[in-house]
Amino acid sequence: MGNTDTKLNFRKAIVQLTSKSQPIDASDDAFWEQFWCEHNTPVQDVFALVPANEIRKVRDVMPTNLATLCYKATERMVRAVDNSCRTQGEQQTVLNCVRLLTRILPYVFEDVQWKDFFWSSLPSSNGEKEETGSIPLAQSLLNAICDLLFCPDFTVVGYRKSGPEKAEELNSIDSCEYIWEAGVGFAQSPPRNGNMDSRRTELLKLLLTCFSETMYRPPTASDEPNRWIVHFTSAENRHALPLFTSLLNTVCAYDPVGIGVPYNHLLFTDTLEPLVEVCLQILIVTLDHDITSNGPAQSSAYIHDDSTIADNLFINYLSRIHRDDDFQFILKGVTRLLNNPLVQSYLPNSTKRLHCHQELLVFFWKICDYNKKFLYFVLKSSDVLDILVPILYHLNDSRADQSRVGLMHIGVFILLLLSGERNFGVRLNKPYTATVPMDIPVFTGTHADLLITVFHKIIATGHQRLQPLFDCLLTILVNVSPYLKTLSMVASIKLLHLLEAFSTPWFLYSAPSNHHLVFFLLEIFNNIIQYQFDGNSNLVYTIIRKRQVFHALANLPTDAAGIARCLSNRKGTGAGGGGNRQNNSSHGSGGRTVAGSDDAADYQQRKAALTAPGSVSAAEESEEESVAGRTGKMSLREANGTEGQVPVALVGDEDARSDIVEESMEGSHPAQEAEPGTLKVTLLDTPNLAQITERESAHPSDLTSPSPVDGEAKSIANAPAGTVSVVNDDDEADSVAKENDASPSKTPSPLRRAVAQRGSIRVTPAPAHGPQATKQWQPAPEWVQSWRSKLPLQTIMRLLQVLVPQVEKICIDKGLTDESEILKFLQHGTLVGLLPVPHPILIRKYQANGGTTAWFRTYMWGVIYLRNVDPAVWYDTEVKLFEIQRV
Repeated sequence: MGNTDTKLNFRKAIVQLTSKSQPIDASDDAFWEQFWCEHNTPVQDVFALVPANEIRKVRDVMPTNLATLCYKATERMVRAVDNSCRTQGEQQTVLNCVRLLTRILPYVFEDVQWKDFFWSSLPSSNGEKEETGSIPLAQSLLNAICDLLFCPDFTVVGYRKSGPEKAEELNSIDSCEYIWEAGVGFAQSPPRNGNMDSRRTELLKLLLTCFSETMYRPPTASDEPNRWIVHFTSAENRHALPLFTSLLNTVCAYDPVGIGVPYNHLLFTDTLEPLVEVCLQILIVTLDHDITSNGPAQSSAYIHDDSTIADNLFINYLSRIHRDDDFQFILKGVTRLLNNPLVQSYLPNSTKRLHCHQELLVFFWKICDYNKKFLYFVLKSSDVLDILVPILYHLNDSRADQSRVGLMHIGVFILLLLSGERNFGVRLNKPYTATVPMDIPVFTGTHADLLITVFHKIIATGHQRLQPLFDCLLTILVNVSPYLKTLSMVASIKLLHLLEAFSTPWFLYSAPSNHHLVFFLLEIFNNIIQYQFDGNSNLVYTIIRKRQVFHALANLPTDAAGIARCLSNRKGTGAGGGGNRQNNSSHGSGGRTVAGSDDAADYQQRKAALTAPGSVSAAEESEEESVAGRTGKMSLREANGTEGQVPVALVGDEDARSDIVEESMEGSHPAQEAEPGTLKVTLLDTPNLAQITERESAHPSDLTSPSPVDGEAKSIANAPAGTVSVVNDDDEADSVAKENDASPSKTPSPLRRAVAQRGSIRVTPAPAHGPQATKQWQPAPEWVQSWRSKLPLQTIMRLLQVLVPQVEKICIDKGLTDESEILKFLQHGTLVGLLPVPHPILIRKYQANGGTTAWFRTYMWGVIYLRNVDPAVWYDTEVKLFEIQRV
């Protein structure tokens, strides 16, 4: 049959489905067979010949015809399995059925009235409904797909060929002998076959389409069990183990570069890449727990216990992997693929570039979440840095692109999870050798310096939608800070610059939670001074240079007139937008929940804080420049007895502000904004930091560590979601509690989509109620006093008290003009016995919770939606889990 005739007949059959006034009889085989017999219609043609409006028309006007089409296609696949799918004609029929169902299913899921259609029973051959006990249509379809994924000579290489009577029946085959790839639990690697790769890919695409029912539920209902996934990952699926192993091994064994012949990906079609991508997508979807609760009460105590894992065999198998060889295989596979976009070559575009890094990060997250032994294996060696560097590369590269806000979140969540373990902080001390050009200042130092420099870049120059992540970024730095042995000068300056920006009075007084950023930064400095003073002369030197910042913090005005003066000073400079945000704004809860223009205003505040001269006056600025001009004659005497002059100019640093032009790495490109027209999906609100972390002492033997921490964590977890802020100092719980009481929003915020308008991801506030709803927030003297008195400045002030006179004396005595001499002096100095008693190290560990699970589910399906463009399975269907927008 000619190809044109085939397409014509296929098209006619589709038209007949909608045009007949009577439903077409299910027993009219001649009509139904036209859809899948005796022709080879590529998947792209199927999508073109079966337009969306016609599928919807059949569904709404002639539902019986659509139902019969789905029944018949499934029945045809079941029959092929019964015949062991041996002939070429049978195999082609199966592929045609698969393509047609992939096209139709999303439109079935779209309509709520069809919700239970696939879970009803197949009609028997005489058209009557079968008796109870017959299996639902969905199970018949899933079982057929799974059988076909291990069909000899169709999707796997057949072994037994010694005669017709020896041919195996597909129904009774032992699929464990036909696992697709060597790796976990399977030793031999079967020969590759491009056609089989393509058929597996098509079957898995249909499987993914079946699972995508989740996309057609609103976020509030997304935690209902997805029956397709429940059946597929249950003991009722006899292929569950070989399927899990095949998917896992196919992903982790894939080497896109192969033998490394340049441009090989342009000469040969790689049938393996689409297979690896769909395997990865199936894995992350099946490892999604559909048992979470979004209620505020459960979110803090959400745990994966054995009873819930036992139901999902995929999670069960993943959690039971324990051999070091298997861990090494998985880790090597994930790092190989994650580092692929970073691979540099002298010939442009000569190596294959993968685009599945988002799915890989979700997959890595899930393995660490379900298999703690794997997490400890990753942290046992420096291999964890092979995960860290690509994450930092993507964070830095995506920071200005609003369509990649989700990627930023998953990267930060993974680093938060890793930072809860001591080994991660220790590993960061390994020297960093730049292998990939990144748009950050050139530095010589460790992976810790890279981490700090990238985080500074995100906070100073990132997109405004990243604000809910600032708490997480600083929490990661707090968690690793007690273990950082030697920070470079660049990283030290960046940390001080953040403190300088965030401690300007107008910024502190502009919103009820801005001061928490200062508590985080002070905690970082205290941890390094108390636990790693010896190697950190660069940081100590920078603290001495910038000591006016700490003195200014200690002397913040707390009277009403002083507060008003600070706020009006800032307005006078014209830097940034309006400073006050709605009273229900919350730093790091469901994003900074700020209304419309306030969101932009808040962003402008930060931008202004990070680029303005800060609290340094014009006179001090000119003084600083003149000092810089004299190459830093070292005199720490303050002119006119005032604190604030910066005595020594650092090489390449004038006040360390982000508006100073710095030399970026050679070959790097600045982070680009999203191209206009780029599609993106909306995300759920970022879970509150207090909800996703729990505080833990890093001294397990220290049973006497203060118990207020636990009570404080509980009070945070139970506070209204729209008002919660993380507490950074042991005594600060009171001030946070007071803030919460003063807040107008008393009800827990519902699970909301972060959308307020088309064209941008928005963090939507819960609507404010009552007379205060329209009033702007105003800082009160009592409020300022409540947290200013708890600023943990004692350690730093003691350091300055001891070291500043010593450094002054040595400069005068020796006539020093060079900072390297001062650094040498500080390297050999000691503060033993002079500092306050070291505080206990507190780590904020990630804890599993319903909020993050719901966030991941939305993000993951959004990625899958956008990445499946050929064919565009879900494009233009009415998904409810998220919104699709153009930048």
